[in-house]
Amino acid sequence: MDLSFDPNALPFDTDAMLAGLRPWIECESPTFDAAAVERMLDLAARDMVIAGARIERIAGRMGFAGCLRATFPHASTEPGILVMGHMDTVHPIGTLAKLPFRRDGEKCFGPAIFDMKGGNYLSLEAVRQLARAGIQTKLPVTFLFTPDEEVGSPSTRDVIESEAARHKYVLVPEPGRPDGGVVTGRYAIARFNLEATGRPSHAGSRPGDGRSAIREMARQLIAIEDMTTSDCTFSVGVIHGGQWVNCVTTTCTGEALSMAKRQEDLDRGVEQMLALRAAGNDVQFKVTRGVTRPVWEPDAKVMALYEHARGIANRLGFDIAHQSSGGGSDGNFTGAMGITTLDGLGVQGGGAHTLEEHIEVASLARRGRLMAGLLATLA
Repeated sequence: MDLSFDPNALPFDTDAMLAGLRPWIECESPTFDAAAVERMLDLAARDMVIAGARIERIAGRMGFAGCLRATFPHASTEPGILVMGHMDTVHPIGTLAKLPFRRDGEKCFGPAIFDMKGGNYLSLEAVRQLARAGIQTKLPVTFLFTPDEEVGSPSTRDVIESEAARHKYVLVPEPGRPDGGVVTGRYAIARFNLEATGRPSHAGSRPGDGRSAIREMARQLIAIEDMTTSDCTFSVGVIHGGQWVNCVTTTCTGEALSMAKRQEDLDRGVEQMLALRAAGNDVQFKVTRGVTRPVWEPDAKVMALYEHARGIANRLGFDIAHQSSGGGSDGNFTGAMGITTLDGLGVQGGGAHTLEEHIEVASLARRGRLMAGLLATLA
């Protein structure tokens, strides 16, 4: 570690950071609203330009918004550091009415403040603090903000992997662990689309003539979740079915998720899911595979990066543990590629994806200094 650099000396201002973060939180950006995500990327692009970055916008596809790539000036052209985060959220437009941006003592609330706009913002603040202090990073720094991580990054995996391949390190400011630790590996994750097809009839006068797609989906839901073991979990998180209560439902669709610590366990889980069949010939049930995140297992380079980060944290007066984590991120892709990746570098807090989502205010500056330390000293 470069002992001549002291991240404690950087004057991170928590109140100023909250003021800068607030417009990001109040710009609602649910994944499936491409225009809303583009508005969020516009905000981030403006802040990045003011911080000195050169901006590139990558057009979206598959109905999603695009990506934002921000490159900060550097004399070197060697592979550098990629800071990677997503700007899409699970919160629909209108969530601010129920979960407004507000500070309550040592917590600050708002949609996506924890997952993961707070982490993205503190990473930008880290770059600004280094620039104001006249500290040049040893390696070039690039940011990549994406629009579809919350649904598995179906439209951006190719961009993520190609960008990561041009870098030496990938830093991911996803939320920190509950104990303040970071993430050095992530479980494999597969998504599935489910479709049950029945036979219509009038639910009042001739219910026996019909075959309910909802009933078949309910049977399959229980079967799927009962496949869960300690090695591989299964859950159904989305169900859509029916249009009229007086009709026996013809079609019911759903989405399922499977997660495993090891790729071979997930592969077996995928086989189980694809082997599911309808209860009888009078109904149909179909499973198709959706997006998959590969398992990311830490190697010696990842652990060396973690130890480097831990050394910076120790200089800042705290310690950080590490762990492999469930819940995917785009770090799955870069880690599985063998690019040296450290994840979970964002804010501390809780309530992700709920109406209680919040951050611990003090973690903004604390984790900002950790990020600045990494950007300044990695070589």
